[in-house]
Amino acid sequence: MGLLVVPGADAEPWPTIGGEVCDFIEERAVYGPGSLQGQPYVIDPEFRAFIYRLFEVYPQGHPWAGRRRFKRGGLSVRKGLAKTEKEALLVYAHIHPEGPGKCDGFDADGHPVAAPVMSPYVPMLAFSLDQVEELAYGALKYVIENGPDSDLFDVSLERALRLDDWGRSDGGAWPLANAPDSRDGGRTTLNAFDEPHRLHLPRHIKAHETMAANLAKRPLEDPWSLYVGTAGELGQGSVAENLHAEAEAIRDGKIERPDLFYLYRTDDGGHDLEVKAERTKAVAEATGPAGEWGPGQFDDIASQWDRPGVDKAYLERVWLNRWVKSGQQAFDVKRWSDLKHEGGDVDKPLRGRIPAGAPVAVGFDGARRRDSTAFVITDLLTGTQEIAGLWEKDLDDDEWEVPEAEVDQTVEHIFSRYNVWRLYGDPPYWVTEMGVWAGRHKGLVEEWWTNHYKKAAYAIRAYQEAIASGAVGWTASDPHAPELARHIAAAGQVKLKNIVDDEGKPLYILGKIHPDRKFDAAMAAMLSWQAYLDGVKAGQAKPHVPARPRRIR
Repeated sequence: MGLLVVPGADAEPWPTIGGEVCDFIEERAVYGPGSLQGQPYVIDPEFRAFIYRLFEVYPQGHPWAGRRRFKRGGLSVRKGLAKTEKEALLVYAHIHPEGPGKCDGFDADGHPVAAPVMSPYVPMLAFSLDQVEELAYGALKYVIENGPDSDLFDVSLERALRLDDWGRSDGGAWPLANAPDSRDGGRTTLNAFDEPHRLHLPRHIKAHETMAANLAKRPLEDPWSLYVGTAGELGQGSVAENLHAEAEAIRDGKIERPDLFYLYRTDDGGHDLEVKAERTKAVAEATGPAGEWGPGQFDDIASQWDRPGVDKAYLERVWLNRWVKSGQQAFDVKRWSDLKHEGGDVDKPLRGRIPAGAPVAVGFDGARRRDSTAFVITDLLTGTQEIAGLWEKDLDDDEWEVPEAEVDQTVEHIFSRYNVWRLYGDPPYWVTEMGVWAGRHKGLVEEWWTNHYKKAAYAIRAYQEAIASGAVGWTASDPHAPELARHIAAAGQVKLKNIVDDEGKPLYILGKIHPDRKFDAAMAAMLSWQAYLDGVKAGQAKPHVPARPRRIR
């Protein structure tokens, strides 16, 4: 069983209003759409334990007595475990006029007492609002409309309003695909993030940051954030991936007083997924105490691996809740994280920054309007790579264009700061400029057309091999390291139909996994590595030993 629960249980349990939350849900809520829809909701043991921990409060006598211990809660379980419904139920308890939304003090026995939130405002952020009924908001809408207290709300596809004693709006929940505007954002009492592994585009990350900042504006309501979803694509840089990384840091003792409670369930990772019986066991472990919802369910799920052409990485992610590399990704993003160490060995020292004057190979790739543009340099002595320039398109700005003057000045900065062996650039959209650079730096700037597919495919394979061996690397102290990792993860592989290697195996070129995910820095890194390899062959990868004066006798 693979179970990550952080922080771990304390020797002395914390006070919690979780019991009141559970009682309220079972007394006043129904199941959402599905086989049990409309029936009184029954909380399973694991969800009950999650709620009890999530709603822990500081004890009497503490300066923060009654305040939430955790300002954020994360629940990550496999597909098919009604996690969207669970998010909806917690939002329902929060916005209900009689719901246990926050701690309101302690009784005579020292137990915390819950009370409703005043004028709740809950933005429920989702990747898209195209199919509201499939979102947590859709489940919330159903729970309200079919529950015993539907008369206390005014619900539509656009909002779920709580009504006061006079039938006036008194807060509620709203489905959103972007952060709320500044007027509404200042009223937030709970942020609910639906499937946060899908929140990876720049606008999603920006919306998440804005919503997190809004929580400080309603301190009397003890606001918090909730994240419910499944494991995402490794290296995508999604909200869920960052949350999971934080949970692992808590597990490793790197965060002293965490304000995040996180439950993540997967299998133990020790099963041979090529064997159906082993897959069935893995699905059972990733499911946990909830068990099968019907006879043979685990066997049916395990059978999906046997379908021709199926994306097994996707199945592993959604049914086992594993953070894995996508089957479409060209580069091993899990291995990439180790490359900040020398040789890719985590027991060796971290790589350092590329110093001024170092011999480097440069890669350049990009467009002018649609995509990004990047320079990546590789240290000929160490194989360390850094982004030397990056311009990324603002997806909300249709008039955006790469600033040509900045690109030109970056070229001159690279040549003045480092000892450049070669600059390899993919020339489409920059043919004239590359000609100018070649004129300034005689013999050092070369066109390297990536649409020469067989040549490009072998260069990509060489870069894949460098990642696997640890020959290439990056430095954690580089402020652009996250951007390089994101572009590496966004590079997909496109099989060439009629071009194979010497053994008859298909070759691949780089392509987009998603229209909005750019990988130009990955292409520049590959070109930089190809220039590095050519430099090594030419004998350029030798440390410069300054001559010392010698007395002649």
